[in-house]
Order: sequence, then structure tokens, then C-alpha cells
Amino acid sequence: MNIGEVANRAGLPAKTIRYYEDIGLVRPMRDSNGYRAFRESDLHKLAFLGRARALGFSIADCRALLQLYEDESRTASEVKDIAQVHLSRIEAKISDLAEMRDTLRDLVGRCSGDDRPDCPILKSLADD
Repeated sequence: MNIGEVANRAGLPAKTIRYYEDIGLVRPMRDSNGYRAFRESDLHKLAFLGRARALGFSIADCRALLQLYEDESRTASEVKDIAQVHLSRIEAKISDLAEMRDTLRDLVGRCSGDDRPDCPILKSLADD
């Protein structure tokens, strides 16, 4: 199948598929005219990568997960370790976002929002 068809079936933009090829995550065959010829196995890998990226896994994590997926001697603990590290990063981001939300909520609540020039939001941003 060509890149347009595989893009449609995998739910990924063609540009992303070309990028994944450039960095070696997928290696489609080439027709005699030089066009990419994707196999079902390529489609499966691309769908796998699309789902992993949708969960926020990095390209490096995706590469490792794909290698583990293809390695029949893998252990579930190897996969879980990658997912656990990623989950920890997500939880840290959520914590950081909650802190930012609380700070901004407080600043917005203290700002009168009227025609006066003094504003606690600007004061907070200007303070060290």
C-alpha cells in the first residue's frame, strides 16, 4: 500500500510516517519506481506507534517498546519499567500543572479587573 493509504489506515499524517522512516522506526519496501510500499506489518507498527505517542511516550520510549514488542524473549517487567517511568513523569507534570493552576487562580481572584493600573498578576510576574 502507498503512503496515503497507510496514513489513512494508521490514522497518522504522511509527514509523521516519513519522519518515522527517517529515524528508522519503520522501514517500508520500495517499488521499482522508488515509491514506498508498505506492508501490513508496517501498518501494524505505525498504528502501534500512533497509540504509544497518543499516550505521550517519547520517541526513545516508542523505539524501546517496539523493540520489546518484536522480541519474543522480552519480559513484562522490561515493558512495565518503561511505562512506570513515563507514568511518573506524567504524575509530576500533573502536580506542576495543579500548582500553576492554584497560583493563577489565587492571582486572578486577587485582581480587581477594574480600570485601576495596579494589578497583583503583573506584580507577581515582576517579582523575583
